[in-house]
Amino acid sequence: MSNRKHLKIGLFGFGTVGSALFELINTTHPEGVEIKRICVRNLAKARGVDAEFTNDPDDIFNDPEINIIVELIDDAEASYEIVTRALRGGLTAVSGNKKMLAEHLPDLIALQAETGSTLLYDASACGSIPVIRNLEEYYDNDLLISVKGILNGSSNYILTKVFKENMAYNAALRLAQEAGFAESNPSLDVDGWDSLSKLVILAVHAFGTYVSPKQIFTFGISQLSEADIRFATEKGRRIKLVGHVEKLPDGRLCMAVLPQLLSTDKYIYGVDDEFNGVVIKGLCYDKQFMFGRGAGGFPTGSAILSDITASQYDYRYEYKKLHSANTPKFTNDIAFRIYYRYNNPNDLNLIHFESISEKYQSDSFCYVVGVTTLAELHRVAPQLRQRPVFLAAYPRS
Repeated sequence: MSNRKHLKIGLFGFGTVGSALFELINTTHPEGVEIKRICVRNLAKARGVDAEFTNDPDDIFNDPEINIIVELIDDAEASYEIVTRALRGGLTAVSGNKKMLAEHLPDLIALQAETGSTLLYDASACGSIPVIRNLEEYYDNDLLISVKGILNGSSNYILTKVFKENMAYNAALRLAQEAGFAESNPSLDVDGWDSLSKLVILAVHAFGTYVSPKQIFTFGISQLSEADIRFATEKGRRIKLVGHVEKLPDGRLCMAVLPQLLSTDKYIYGVDDEFNGVVIKGLCYDKQFMFGRGAGGFPTGSAILSDITASQYDYRYEYKKLHSANTPKFTNDIAFRIYYRYNNPNDLNLIHFESISEKYQSDSFCYVVGVTTLAELHRVAPQLRQRPVFLAAYPRS
């Protein structure tokens, strides 16, 4: 006899992901799952579906039949209010809002412990790839060394067009916007903020360490130039926007989001278009690779549906690593090699390099290859984002 719960969903948001989830449920008919009511901002907008809509959250929270809240809105503050209200009301909540989660995860974990309610959010990181649940269940020990990957499909789509089709960055960005992979204001994707939120969430489940987004060096691809593309191509590499969290040999934890110059033997070198790719490295099993669509309504909607059906069996994150005696402490004190392209000599003086192994100057642009630290880059991050410069991690292999 099945012990599957019957779920009646109160859904907040009916945009790309919300409408995809609605279609998935009404196409696949998962046993014991139905959407009871949908809360939207604009009731007058034509939706083209047979469903009960409201613009009053109380209509959902006061409905005694609704026993799970699914929020798929892009407003992080409103998302937090919905999720905390659901948890305090004894309801299961499912969220895909990675910015909200990255900023409030410690509070939300504490609230779950206090109320006994459940929050699930596998869809918040890497779309259809079940990274969070795998980190929770399979990699729930001290053997994990690092999690590294392409966490944003929009920026990866742009870089694919640049490196595989020789398209100019601005032309590739416009194409991404026309295809619906990038917003009219693409900063969230191309400047690394979306990847940053996902990395914060993954670090909690990988290592049990929460690090505020403000502490993590983040730099994107919006200043990518023809000179940078040419440098990478001449070195036989590709530039990818990468989120990386790693436990160092001394037990400390480092994290960053920035472009990387990747050689052909790296797993994520060949991850193209709007796909995501995540490499998990361990002490005994070396590297394992997860690959899948990281953006779009249906890939994300399928991850949301997976969380919904998991909750039918009372699945919840246990956060075992948060209570470990070996939880690593965050640090930015790590040196590594970077490629740094600039135009003005003053911009070179912005960063202190421990050593410089390569230097090039011309009338149109200049660059150096040298060793610096994450702490140094984080110190000058606001200036770096405002100036016409570009940098990328440049691993030696």
